[in-house]
Amino acid sequence: MTQDQDWKQFICRACGLIYDEQVGDPDSGIGAGTRFADIPADWVCPLCGVVKADFEPYEVVSVAQVSSAAPLKLAHGVGVVIVGAGHAGWAAAEALRAHDHLVPITLVTACEGDRYLKPELSIALRRHSSRESLVRETGVASAERLRVRLMRETFAVGLSPALHQLRTTRGNLQYTSLILAQGARPALPEVLPAHLCWRINDLDAWVRLKRQLGDTPKHIVIIGAGMVGCELADDFMTAGHRVTLIDVQKAPLAALLPEQASERLRAALEVAGVKFMGATQVAGVTQLAHGAKSVALVGAAALECDEVVAATGLVTDTRLAVGAQLTINRGIVVDALTLQTSAFDVYALGDCVSINGMPCRFIEPIAKQAHAIASAIAGHVDAPYSHSAPVIRLKTHSLPVVMHGVPVPHGQWRVVTETTQQLKMAQQVEGVDCCTLELGLGKVQVTKNMALRNGSNLVS
Repeated sequence: MTQDQDWKQFICRACGLIYDEQVGDPDSGIGAGTRFADIPADWVCPLCGVVKADFEPYEVVSVAQVSSAAPLKLAHGVGVVIVGAGHAGWAAAEALRAHDHLVPITLVTACEGDRYLKPELSIALRRHSSRESLVRETGVASAERLRVRLMRETFAVGLSPALHQLRTTRGNLQYTSLILAQGARPALPEVLPAHLCWRINDLDAWVRLKRQLGDTPKHIVIIGAGMVGCELADDFMTAGHRVTLIDVQKAPLAALLPEQASERLRAALEVAGVKFMGATQVAGVTQLAHGAKSVALVGAAALECDEVVAATGLVTDTRLAVGAQLTINRGIVVDALTLQTSAFDVYALGDCVSINGMPCRFIEPIAKQAHAIASAIAGHVDAPYSHSAPVIRLKTHSLPVVMHGVPVPHGQWRVVTETTQQLKMAQQVEGVDCCTLELGLGKVQVTKNMALRNGSNLVS
């Protein structure tokens, strides 16, 4: 096999970004055709900032490569239906194909089904991305490669587990097994009118906002200083826009970070140019006669801006699950080992699920969840899902944040290391560390690489 036929790919275990040797990483100075082994050791993921060691080999599933020695045993002989064509839905299709090249798979999606990495949306403006550059593979191409029946622009409107039937706007579908991969939708408080507030939760919404912003700097008000709000504020500011970030808490990410860390993040965002308004409550948003928008604040003067972005959290769309009488607890409740819901032959994964009472809205576990579901459908009891708290990463190039573990309300935080460049903290419960936190990447060269890649001039 010649070299140009033997290009390998490697996937970031944290965010799902794929390094393709044939393409390279030009933004980092890694030219096309650079073998992964030849990348410098201090290279970092251009999306989330983890180091080279956090990548692993990735092989795209091809139907021709899948053995048919042990095909799936389908009780009803109909096939598998997947609802949702985001990262989770396509991961489920890939995992099923890795088990069997013949089982019928139907994927139902309200959009085109094109494949992209959602975490890239929060850093896409400063990278001058376009819809074409963000799409890794079209839905049509993925469906052809995996021999999946793709039902685009189709809405799932009802589910009957007793009949093994999914009702859609294009007719009813019978299934042997059903996989719900619906994701989560933005939560919008009543005071925020939907037609005046952008929610960046999918590629099409990002494309529309980019088109609306145009080529001239705008004033953007972002409501909500959680992870998405902070990342978008950082991205919009780096792309040349004026940003005001508003939150009811006095500092960004205050619900997740200890006060010392959230204050350092606030300072870093303000140094980068973001105006942060903490302890501030939004009373409403109105359209002004000349096209601008007015954001009314409780106890303060209203803000006039060009665009308003709501980053006020995510909620599971439970309409399908409620109609099917599935158990719900902050998401669709699934078995921690098989990802089966409370209905037989109905599984769920990704942003829409709840495991042990907690939503699971991270990229990292999805591939493992998909593999566990495919194994369960195939009748393999030796490949259960093992849930662990994913690593939380904030992709703000002004001050990257990495958290291992999930903090608890009454844990005690202690400082491990504190310098002007870095803060490390750990949370203890009964004398045992349960969560660690790092602000700044630790390695000066890594920090410089990320800042240079993102166009920052803050590196000294």
